[in-house]
Amino acid sequence: MELLQAVKEAGVVGAGGAGFPSHIKLKAEAEWFLVNGAECEPLIETDKYICRTCPEQIVRTVMCIAEHLKAHHAVIVLKEKYQKEIAAIEAAITRLKVPVELFLMKSFYPAGDEQILVRQVTGRCVPERGLPLDVGCVVHNIGTVLSIADALEEKPVTGKYLSVTGAVKRPAMFQVPIGTPLTEILKAAPIAITGYGVIMGGPMMGKVLKTEAKISTAVVTKTTGNLLILPQEHSLFTRASLPVERMKRQAQAACIQCRMCTDLCPRSLIGHEVRPHVVMRNAFREAALTDKKEYIQCFKSAANCCSCGVCELFSCPMGLSPRRMNDHVKRRLLEQGIQIEKNQDPKVQREWNYHKIPTERLIARLGLSAYVTDEEPKLVEVFPESCYIPLTQHIGKPAVPVVQTGSEVSKGTLIAGAAKGLSANIHAGIGGIVTEVTEKGIRICKKGE
Repeated sequence: MELLQAVKEAGVVGAGGAGFPSHIKLKAEAEWFLVNGAECEPLIETDKYICRTCPEQIVRTVMCIAEHLKAHHAVIVLKEKYQKEIAAIEAAITRLKVPVELFLMKSFYPAGDEQILVRQVTGRCVPERGLPLDVGCVVHNIGTVLSIADALEEKPVTGKYLSVTGAVKRPAMFQVPIGTPLTEILKAAPIAITGYGVIMGGPMMGKVLKTEAKISTAVVTKTTGNLLILPQEHSLFTRASLPVERMKRQAQAACIQCRMCTDLCPRSLIGHEVRPHVVMRNAFREAALTDKKEYIQCFKSAANCCSCGVCELFSCPMGLSPRRMNDHVKRRLLEQGIQIEKNQDPKVQREWNYHKIPTERLIARLGLSAYVTDEEPKLVEVFPESCYIPLTQHIGKPAVPVVQTGSEVSKGTLIAGAAKGLSANIHAGIGGIVTEVTEKGIRICKKGE
């Protein structure tokens, strides 16, 4: 089957977190095809596990995608400290005798951000709010490449690899169907504490689930790569619950205009206009500003923020919330229909090579050093009795149900088709009976449940 059609039918989306439909991204020609195995956030084990476990599948599929894109360079990007993963990929390249390159990065945050990756590997700067394709690059996460490998064998996306880390007796890898309740994974995970919360993803950009109610309704989607277990009193949970008005008052009272948030911003370092110190200086009067030009001057740079969290969780000496204020202002710009001009030719700052944030220092600043381990996780499979499969697991429009309540489905059955435009197919992760179909999701229960 032709690659684009196979990827579309299989419902492949970006597995690294964004969930961009891959059949749309691959409608292109590019000079560079970059595979992101740098595991952007700390305490996530998924990409490393895939590299160690499926190196030949990855390398073979990288070449297939590169040929489709007519790319001159096919590059797998890993951190240089990933010695076992590097050895596995290098051995696969040698066995298959293919011109796939390895690029090794220092361990810094956010090394896995695709725009930082493009700059690091190619020396090019993606325009503000642009795409890697704007500078001749296509970037895929290593998990996405594995899904494409399956798609080429006509296997749709029905399951997910994800790691469970943090306050656990030992890290664990899980292989679960899409739609698996988090509670089913947590029952099987070697959790070391009681009274815990969960962050879906990494500590910097993950979705915070502090309460039992939120945990009980959450399910695994195509973009879930990690569950980080932490005590409920951890500062990451406390920060996430601050209301906007309180953040504004804190900024007014305590922001010392040191510029650390701006000077260490990764996007600012590659030439984008991101100035959180200016946003923080004016946050307290955001709602009162009536002059549109002044409003734009104060807050326009928030449009270029990628919400990586460096300003908030590492840079600010006063413990303020510039990232969340940028998020708030971005919503306000959208609500007011304000379009901010994009810089199409950003220039990297001279501090680029000196202001990268070492991952080990970031972990220490986050209060997570106690959870770092060199132990490799072992794989655990979970077979839930029921799954709830959201229709929005990707950027774009929700998928459209093609099954009804009472329908009998098998694992891999198409249950929701891609909507017109930017969307993706969704398939059943388990076999059983469809017991619920709504505009938000589909529930499947095994027979007899």
